Amino acid sequence: MKNIYYLIMVIIFVGLIGVALLGAVAEMPPYSSPDNPPHNEVYERYVHQGPEEAGGLNLVSNILLDYRAYDTLLETTVLFTVVVVIIMMWGLERRGQ
Repeated sequence: MKNIYYLIMVIIFVGLIGVALLGAVAEMPPYSSPDNPPHNEVYERYVHQGPEEAGGLNLVSNILLDYRAYDTLLETTVLFTVVVVIIMMWGLERRGQ
């Protein structure tokens, strides 16, 4: 009997996630529309004014190290923390055996 309730809860949960994903997809702009986020003034600023503002010639490096430096730093910190936690958990698992 307990397994039936568990199965029903899983089906409801997966159904809610599916509805949420379908709702998100329905709100997306049409493909190659000029109103899409990639076609805005940020792109033109990065491409045309990037070398003067950031001082580098490589567009990708300018974006990662100048415009999005804090975001990149925090992403790196999160990945480093995950690796440290995984290594610590492997160490605890070995001690328990």
